[in-house]
Amino acid sequence: MELLLIRHALPHRVEQAEGRADPALSPEGERQAMLLGQWLSDEHLDAIYTSPMRRAIETAAAVAHPRPFDPITEEGVIEFDSGANSYIPFEELSKESEEFRAVVTGAWASLGGPDPGPFRETAVGAIEKLIATHRSQKVAVVCHAGVINAYMGHVLEIPRPLFFAPFYTSINRVLASSGGARMVQSLNETAHLR
Repeated sequence: MELLLIRHALPHRVEQAEGRADPALSPEGERQAMLLGQWLSDEHLDAIYTSPMRRAIETAAAVAHPRPFDPITEEGVIEFDSGANSYIPFEELSKESEEFRAVVTGAWASLGGPDPGPFRETAVGAIEKLIATHRSQKVAVVCHAGVINAYMGHVLEIPRPLFFAPFYTSINRVLASSGGARMVQSLNETAHLR
C-alpha cells in the first residue's frame, strides 16, 4: 500500500488560550490547503484520515473535496502538544526559547506533552493499524510534524524524536508491504505550493 503522511496547513497563532489551543487555519493556511487539495485531486485515494485537531481536520477537508467520502478521525495521530494552551508555529519560536529547546530535544513534557517514547509508540501503532486495514490501497493521513517524525523515524530507524522539519502541507510517502517491509518514497513534497 501507499501511505501519504501530510502535515496540516498553517493555523493561526494562539497564545494563552482558555483551555486547549486548537486554532483554525490562517488565511495562508487556507490557501495552502486549497493548493494541496488541487494537487492531489488527480490522485486516487481509497481513504483519508485526520488528526482530531482543527488544523488537520480543515486541511483534510480540502484533500477530500470533491471525493465521494469524508475524512475519518484517528485519535492516534494527534500531536504531542495537543493539550497545550498555546500554538506557536515552530518556525516562529525563538531559537533561544524554552519552547524551542523542548521541541528539539524531545523534552515535550515541559510543554504539557507526553514522553517521546510512548508518543512515538502510539503514533506508529495507529499508522501501522491503518496500513493493515488498507492493504493494496492508497491512503492519506493528515496529521502533524511530530507524528510524521515519529513514523518516518521508526521506518528509517532514527531514534531522535524530531529529525527533520516537515513543511506545512508537505506530503511524505511510504510504501508498505503486507510482509512488513517499509520504504520511504519521499519526504517534504511541496511542489503544490510553488
